[in-house]
Amino acid sequence: MTARPASDELSPREVAAGGSECCSLSGGPLDAADAERLSVLLKALSDPTRLRLLSHIAGQGCESVCACDLTEELGISQPTISHHSKKLVDAGLLTREQRGRWAYFTVVPAAFAELRAFLDLS
Repeated sequence: MTARPASDELSPREVAAGGSECCSLSGGPLDAADAERLSVLLKALSDPTRLRLLSHIAGQGCESVCACDLTEELGISQPTISHHSKKLVDAGLLTREQRGRWAYFTVVPAAFAELRAFLDLS
């Protein structure tokens, strides 16, 4: 293997990107309000139990999911479901609708569109 000339060496950005030109956030730098909003969403997603809960609910598509169906399926107690679903609702990732005794949760597509736009490096 021949050594690359100095002009062909990878820049630190190229090294970090696996040898290709590094991408940047498509939306540019965040202002304070956007950074605050996104940090709330990302913080809510930083817990493994919340990720499991959210992925199960999101896996149902646009269907509402009853909290009563989550405990057995995920192996999580009802108080834990309540605690973590409240964090996801407060962050704006889920909506909660009370139907009689049970709460039903639905994904908020706009919140995921916001996260997708932020994380888009193309």
